Amino acid sequence: MTTPLDLDSDLRPDLDAAAHDETPPWWRQAAVYQIYPRSFADADADGIGDLPGITSRIGYLASLGIDAVWLSPFYPSALADGGYDVADYRDVDPRLGTLADFDAMLAALHERGIKVVVDIVPNHTSDQHAWFQEALAAGRGSAARERYIFREGTGPGGAEPPTDWLSTFGGPAWERVDDGQWYLHNFAREQPDLNWDHPEVREDFVTTLRFWADRGVDGFRIDVAHMLSKDLTEPLPSRAELDLLPRDGSHPLLDRDDVHEIYAQWREVFNSYDPPRTAVAEAWVDPSRIHLYARPESLGQAFNFDLLEAAFHGPEFRRIVTDNLARTHGSSSSSTWVLSNHDVVRHATRYGLRGAEDPGLAPTKRAAQWLLDGGSRDEVDAERGHRRATAATLFVLGLPGSAYLYQGEELGLPEVSEIAPAQRQDPTYFRTQGAEIGRDGCRVPLPWRPDAPAFGFGDDGSHLPQPEWFGEFAVQRQEGDPASTLSLYRRALHLRRRLQGPEQLEWIETGRDDVLHFVRPGGWHVVTNFGEADYRLPDALAAGAGGIVLASADASGPVVPAEATVWIATH
Repeated sequence: MTTPLDLDSDLRPDLDAAAHDETPPWWRQAAVYQIYPRSFADADADGIGDLPGITSRIGYLASLGIDAVWLSPFYPSALADGGYDVADYRDVDPRLGTLADFDAMLAALHERGIKVVVDIVPNHTSDQHAWFQEALAAGRGSAARERYIFREGTGPGGAEPPTDWLSTFGGPAWERVDDGQWYLHNFAREQPDLNWDHPEVREDFVTTLRFWADRGVDGFRIDVAHMLSKDLTEPLPSRAELDLLPRDGSHPLLDRDDVHEIYAQWREVFNSYDPPRTAVAEAWVDPSRIHLYARPESLGQAFNFDLLEAAFHGPEFRRIVTDNLARTHGSSSSSTWVLSNHDVVRHATRYGLRGAEDPGLAPTKRAAQWLLDGGSRDEVDAERGHRRATAATLFVLGLPGSAYLYQGEELGLPEVSEIAPAQRQDPTYFRTQGAEIGRDGCRVPLPWRPDAPAFGFGDDGSHLPQPEWFGEFAVQRQEGDPASTLSLYRRALHLRRRLQGPEQLEWIETGRDDVLHFVRPGGWHVVTNFGEADYRLPDALAAGAGGIVLASADASGPVVPAEATVWIATH
């Protein structure tokens, strides 16, 4: 475990000079903690996490020092895709609680100064949604089917799908219904795509946004924000033709320019509240176009996933940070930094795999191959992965912009690979016949106590299996241990609030491309050693007024150890 260096609990008074007088919108440099509700805490002992479970852990969340939580979907769902198949956008899944439970949780979080961001899934509904059930019953040519994307098939009797397009989760992107028509689903077949040219669809989502904003929600995370608008003018292109089309705003299915007409309407809704509601786009688009989603007249902020997909490599980290800060300046937004979330192998494991420092290898693909090959823990250098993960985390928390943390990373949790086929839930695994393992391994319920049933997640097991070694990472085991990962995260998040200044940084040359050093306004220095050899700090910096205030590994004197980050205050 890492050892954070000591700093007076009340921070040295001269560090307060880093604070600036103007108060920007809360989201610009927020630390946002993502909660996957079904795997956070289970209050009613049914094996599934719930909203009362979250409420019971608000003291823990407050102790972390986060500014906001982002809740993955908690709506009624058949769980064909972990809750991202929504049957009712304005209610709570009965297995997770009630609207009264939501209100109680929201009030308790707000009481502790924690904002709340909820997930909105606008590209598709569940096939259990009342609209889709109405469309099935109404038949061909009905008004109900116009809310979705239905087409006649091809070939004799229309028995073949309208196109050869593939779903993101594997298999055909079209599903045939009893009367012979086909509907489009870019994800699981239980997730029919909505027709965003239909005025009722647009009006209904405005109603949904107002429903949650009126309850006091502070912001929204927009799932696959780049996919809502589609041009399905006949004849439809083949998959091969789609692959050749440019991603410049004119593609029939992805990142169309006219999607921003939708978000301009949403922005009017957000701005009608005081304070205005915030939003962040999940938009997997060309980097040159991500700023369109982050403009003030659009959603206002967009996820930057570049570091999530980067090797543990200094020059790559520097390039990504430089490029993304330049883009945010062009959009009047702030950047977002992400190392783990509910869709990827946890970064403590990614960084422990062989070649994690090689920029020529995509770490997410390497991790996916590791899972396919059996996911043996013997193939992961767990100690090194943890060391690199905490170094990367302190680097990210030092950057200007907002940081998104995924539940469990503050415990140093690695990926769970030992899940039997019969216990898996991710539709990717089943639709690809096991050719892709899916995302279950990062969604395993959290360990709270080492010796309790389900490691304290709940009293009657967990919906995904927890391995025996999970107890090593339990919250209770790390509480009060100054050398634990949890203590490091708490220290970093609380200290970050005090040191945070204007959204600027200056790179300081180190003479080594595997050592990055930047300074923030107010004299807050961040030095990350991505290499295997120790790095000696410049004498003037090492002798600064504040000295090293935090480190991801034991740091003695003026030396930054291999694969470590230090924070230094000079004023």
